[in-house]
Amino acid sequence: MKRTIPFIALVLVTLISSCSSKKEEKTNTVDSAILVQVASPSSNNSKELNLSGQIESSQSVNISTRMMGFITSINVKVGDHVSKGQLLVSISNDDIKAKRAQTDAMISEAEAAFNNAKKDQERFNNLYKQQSASAKEMDNINFQYNSAKSRLESAKQMRNEVSAMMSYAQLSAPFSGVVTQKMLEAGSMASPGMPILTIEQSGVLQVSVSVPENSIQQIQLGSNATVQIQSVEKIFQSTVSQINPSSQFTGGQFIVKIKIPELAQKGLYSGMYANISIPLKNATATTVSNADAVLVPLSAIEYKNQLTGLYTVSSNNRALLRWVRLGKTYGSNVEVLSGLEKNENFIIKSEGKLFNGASVKTK
Repeated sequence: MKRTIPFIALVLVTLISSCSSKKEEKTNTVDSAILVQVASPSSNNSKELNLSGQIESSQSVNISTRMMGFITSINVKVGDHVSKGQLLVSISNDDIKAKRAQTDAMISEAEAAFNNAKKDQERFNNLYKQQSASAKEMDNINFQYNSAKSRLESAKQMRNEVSAMMSYAQLSAPFSGVVTQKMLEAGSMASPGMPILTIEQSGVLQVSVSVPENSIQQIQLGSNATVQIQSVEKIFQSTVSQINPSSQFTGGQFIVKIKIPELAQKGLYSGMYANISIPLKNATATTVSNADAVLVPLSAIEYKNQLTGLYTVSSNNRALLRWVRLGKTYGSNVEVLSGLEKNENFIIKSEGKLFNGASVKTK
């Protein structure tokens, strides 16, 4: 009996300690819950056209040649700033030099024949005036003179042709800009029309966007546009500077150019993607692109490998990572094509690091 009493006391102490530990654990779990803010998806009911575009230079040119030959030197590299008239590429032109030497020899021969025919014409002209030469002889002399003159002119035109070909052996910059691409290296064979370098005019950038045919009538030259460059976190106001009136070779899309103000060009490069919002005049449900789209903030999207998702809250207050499929971007929002219902809440902000299964508490 004496041994039983200590045993019962030990069991009671253990039970009390266990209950206290569970209460403490529950309290710690509640206290460690991450505070989050939830929201519901919005719809694209704004009367504006939201598009994606790409920054490009207002003037870009491919440097190529009309002659075939080995490239002896390329004097620039990608990223170099070049000035108008600066020598960029030299191409082997030994065969053109040989043709020019031939034409120079032909010109020398033709000039000698022409000078001789000219002297004969002057001599026979005097004899004809003195009636010492017949009309037939005078006609023959004039024919020889005209033939020599034509051969000389033909030789000079051949030299002009060779000189024109020689100019394609030394390729210069047509305007001041930046080298953005280099397709060939020294020692490669250059072919007529094959691009060697690409030069873009520096300091003059614009945004090129494709507008669907059901909205192009709502856009006019000078229309206001809001441009957002997410990669550099830059937003600025601009205007439509050009509208392509044909969509024949663009799959039914009309190309619209939006100029970038000079002060906003700092830190921007060709190829960057941009989101553009253009207010529409007399916009209706049929002119606004995808008015019933389910939109969520881009800041709420989680990126893991090649998957995209967002966090929702379960019935027991746990963060659940929901994988979703995204569509078009509309300013600071993105369209959710699948994985989230229109009236389903999701987490837009948290005061701690979220992970799948984390305990959360809504504000």
